[in-house]
This record gives sequence, structure tokens and C-alpha cells, in this order.
Amino acid sequence: MTSNFITRRTVLTRGAQLATVVAFGVPVLSAYAAYPDKPIRLIVPFPAGGAADTMARTLGERMTTELGQQIIIDNRGGAGGAPAAEAAARSAPDGHTLFFGTMGTHAINVALYPKLRYDPVKDFAPVALTHITPRVLVVGPSVKARNVAELIALAKSKPDGLTYGSAGNGSSSHLSGALFESITGVKMLHIPYKGSAPLMADVLAGRVDMTFDSYTVYQEHIKAGKVVPLAVTSRTRMGVAPTLPTLEEAGLPGYEVSNWLGVFAPAGTPAGIVKSLNAAIGRALAVPALHEQLVSLGIEPAFSTPEALGTLVRTEIPKWAEIVKRSGATVD
Repeated sequence: MTSNFITRRTVLTRGAQLATVVAFGVPVLSAYAAYPDKPIRLIVPFPAGGAADTMARTLGERMTTELGQQIIIDNRGGAGGAPAAEAAARSAPDGHTLFFGTMGTHAINVALYPKLRYDPVKDFAPVALTHITPRVLVVGPSVKARNVAELIALAKSKPDGLTYGSAGNGSSSHLSGALFESITGVKMLHIPYKGSAPLMADVLAGRVDMTFDSYTVYQEHIKAGKVVPLAVTSRTRMGVAPTLPTLEEAGLPGYEVSNWLGVFAPAGTPAGIVKSLNAAIGRALAVPALHEQLVSLGIEPAFSTPEALGTLVRTEIPKWAEIVKRSGATVD
């Protein structure tokens, strides 16, 4: 992250500053004093029950308080979030339809979908970065591996014999597995799902061998011993699970995947509304209870200016194009 991004170490201070700005009458809302004048729809590109849905709902509850209008979560899973992103991009640019974009919808999809029907740069107005979530490599109950080295040896002993599930083609969990294959030289069978919730059910039942998914989704099942975590995908270990090594520590040099999420509006949304939304998100993320809840789930609260989120998107697109090319990942 660059200095333009504010993570959980500074979000409290930033939120307090934003609250002060609004309290002392800096004209964030002056041109749009009536906004919002009806409920706001937040399109989430995954089904209910997954990590992204959890993050959207916790943020939406706080934004409802901050804005005085209900945030309605609109779950639209499938196809790496592309249909959901297209629907959001084509919505009226009046601030009453927002999109909970991810690294997948706003960077990875550009390389995976040659006929993508939206442009993540031209068709959206960035509002704010909100979350950063490392993936966790977990194996199901029937997999006889208790560390990454054992998993690699098992996978090499039976090419295409192990399966890994993802939250959908083009999702960060898909690319996490493809990058794992690329670096280790193993071959596994990819099984895409329409979100984390249905995937989790099959991992728990042993119908899918493993996944690279959010710690949030599997936290309780890890504690109950129903699945086994082997490593995290980020460059550094997670505070909520400090004993889990990173995949780089486990012998995969250069391996790093940390999914990011943020709020976007359709292109053409007035700058005053974008500023209003950005301020509301900053205040929401600064609430200690929300902050602590996210950290306990293995989620890194983050906050940025609209400009910094736009820069992140433009930087991530070529980065993931190279990773997709190197990994050989394709849309099934």
C-alpha cells in the first residue's frame, strides 16, 4: 500500500478528522444537501453468506447510521462478478446505486475476460478503499497433509487428482490456486462456485479437497477442527492467526495475494456526492466496535481517498495481467 492508503493503524485518526471536517461546515455536502433522499443500493458481486457479503453488510449498517438512509445489499454472484459490475456501471450516476468492487472485478477480470462488458477505470467513480483480506489455504477433512510441503508432495503424486474450489472464475481464490500451481509445478483440478458459501459446504463435506479463501468464512470451522489451515497468502502473517506461516515462508518464493475491496459509484456521479460517501465510509470504519470486529475476523480495515483508490485500480490491472499470463489461468 502507498502512503495514500490508511489501514487500521490510522483509520481512527482519519475518521476523527473527517468527522471534524463535517462538523465545522467544510462544504462536503453543501452542493448536495438533500443527498441521500432515498435508500442506497450496494451491489455485492457474490452471494449472501460469504466474506465479501459479511464485509458489505457490516459496513452498510454503519453507513446507514452515518447517512440517515438504509443501505440495501443487492447480492449478484457468478462469472467473477462481471455481470454485477456491469449492472452497477450502467446504473444512474446519482449516488443511490453503489458497487462493492474487488481486486477481481476491477483488476483480474480485465485479463481473464476478453469480452468484458465494462471498463473498471472509465465506467466507475472510485469512492474509497475499505478492506484488505489475505486468503487462507485450508484443506478438507480427507486430505492427508498437515503442512504445505506435504500438500505439494501429495499433489505431485497424483496430477489432477486433487481439487481446489474457488468463489468463481476470475476470483482471487481462483488466481491464488493458479499461482500456487504455477510456482510449485503441481497440477490440480479447479472447481468454480458462485461464491464462498456453497464452496464452503463442499469443502466441509470433503467433496472438494482445498481452497484459498477468506479466513472469515472458515474461522469457526478451523477452531472446531473441521478443516485444517496450512498457510496464508499475504506477504506477512495475520494477527488473528500468528502461527500460520505465509506461503512464501512455506517455500513458495514471491507468492503474495491480498484481496482488496472498496466502494465505487457509476462514472459521472457528482464529485460532491462522492466526497459525501467517502466521508461517511471514513467515519463508519473509525467506529471502534466495527474496527475490532473486522480485525477479529482476519480482515484489515482500510481507508483511502477516491483518487488513491483510482490509482490502485490502474496499478493492479497490469500487475494481474502478468500474473494471469504466468499462471496460465483461464476462464472455464
